[in-house]
Amino acid sequence: MDTGERMIELRFPAQASRLKLLRSVVHDVALLCGGSDETAGKVVLAVNEACMNVIQHAYRNDPSGEISVELLNKHGRLVVRVRDFAPAVDPATVRSRALEDIRPGGLGVHLINEVMDEARFLPPPDGVGNLFEMTKKLA
Repeated sequence: MDTGERMIELRFPAQASRLKLLRSVVHDVALLCGGSDETAGKVVLAVNEACMNVIQHAYRNDPSGEISVELLNKHGRLVVRVRDFAPAVDPATVRSRALEDIRPGGLGVHLINEVMDEARFLPPPDGVGNLFEMTKKLA
């Protein structure tokens, strides 16, 4: 598998308070790789939503969990891989609620699919946890 140029990998506790630093790093890496400020903002939104889904759903707000976020520059596209080490989820069950159902929360998957060019689950390399990959064209 062609992985592209690895820009950075961050590992941090599955705590919402840790996402502020992540958002800043993701924004800066997207700009460094040639993305516009608007594109960087979209990537930040998607990564934040994916990590919040891990915190709330995979780890069920257990702060002892760990998240890994890897950013790669692959032929003019930014590839973001979000990995957790929680019990595996069935990707078929991960979907957004109906937009007509007006209430707080539940739109993270919809937002990710709207702002990213691709989003998919991959098998984790060692079979542990979950690996979610998102791709955004930068130019």
